[in-house]
Amino acid sequence: MWGPTPEAVHRGLTSLRQLISTHLQDGTAVLPATRIADGPRFAWRGLSFDVVRTFHGPDEVRRVIDMLSLYKLNVLHLHLTDDQGWRFEVPSRPALTKAGAAGALGDRPGGFYPQAEVAELVAYAAERFVTVVPEIDMPGHTSAVFKAYPELAPAELRTIDFGNGTSIPLNALEPGRAETWTFVEDVLDAVVAQFPQSAYVHIGGDEAWGMSDEDHAAFVEKASALVRARGKRVVGWQEIARSAISSDDVVQYWISIDIDSMEPGNGPVPPEDLLPILVEHFQKAKTDAPKALAAGARLISSPTTWVYFDRPHGDSSSDPAQEEARKRLGLEFYGPATLRDGISWDPVGNTPGVTSADQLAGVEAAIWCETILSSDDLELLLLPRLPGLAEKAWAQQTSTEWTEYAGRLGRQSRAWQRRTWTWLRSVEVDWV
Repeated sequence: MWGPTPEAVHRGLTSLRQLISTHLQDGTAVLPATRIADGPRFAWRGLSFDVVRTFHGPDEVRRVIDMLSLYKLNVLHLHLTDDQGWRFEVPSRPALTKAGAAGALGDRPGGFYPQAEVAELVAYAAERFVTVVPEIDMPGHTSAVFKAYPELAPAELRTIDFGNGTSIPLNALEPGRAETWTFVEDVLDAVVAQFPQSAYVHIGGDEAWGMSDEDHAAFVEKASALVRARGKRVVGWQEIARSAISSDDVVQYWISIDIDSMEPGNGPVPPEDLLPILVEHFQKAKTDAPKALAAGARLISSPTTWVYFDRPHGDSSSDPAQEEARKRLGLEFYGPATLRDGISWDPVGNTPGVTSADQLAGVEAAIWCETILSSDDLELLLLPRLPGLAEKAWAQQTSTEWTEYAGRLGRQSRAWQRRTWTWLRSVEVDWV
């Protein structure tokens, strides 16, 4: 086996492992003689992993890293901060982990990764040629920050109540206050120190509802400048394209939701107070990707329609227990997605404004954990979807034929069984 780098050899060995696994019979695999010359379509092949709404310990994170490695996915984008919690240490800001990390969504237990654990996870991932990219979500999604440091909060805190015990905050860090930037610099210094292997820092930038467009743009531009001053490159959700971004920045496209689908009679409708905010936000979103491309930035394609893995499974399971779990897993708001849906798109053809693969940094799925209560829940939504993501991120062809793909997918279950991973036993696939 030959490759120009150790990573290339690792990827080749991964292909060999997959072939052995799928050809295994009675403990022996006989492989046909063949020559394989291979390489990825996209450099960035990732998964955004929400460890905030449900805290996932280091062992669970390592299992996810193993999944990524098996399918030649090379980025674990850790969503470390949000309204529900703060998940890593900032030495100069101890209240972030003392108070901000205390809980999760609802009454779920909180937690955080001490610096030593972060170092172990980063090293574990690097051994498998996976880069951990940290996300600090700001200026919105900062309720945990305000819990830890109330002096950073706006004078008036606003929320929209869902009527079921949950609510959405409409609050953000304010760019016109000096203490905001002292805080952001403290956080960025800690991020850069703990994730030295990542060339990128993800600054979030999404859903800053209740904030003016001018304040949002001002925040993104200054936060981006602070990231660059620390020798890192900026990546953010697509809303950062509404500010003056650099051609070196990477913009993560995600809003592929049809606004018309949020009308009464077309499935779940958000609370009355939230609906106009969402409609306005999604209307603006139509120009985000073209603006980013016009600025010379590249995109990560993460469309909700195809690679948000917190969508409910559209396929039935042959396992009755999984059928019960399927009823509660995934956000009803998005609607269900089948395994066939997951391979029925092309990153170039289905990303607004994109006409060439060169305009994309890569492809990334997202797993948000509002409905996830355990590692089994997590894996049940990740598998068997991850191989479909890998298909779109690695393979050169722009379309995938379902029957042939389903046959290949079914043979992957041997590897999952040996690793004790949980997966949806879709009735649409003949599992080996």
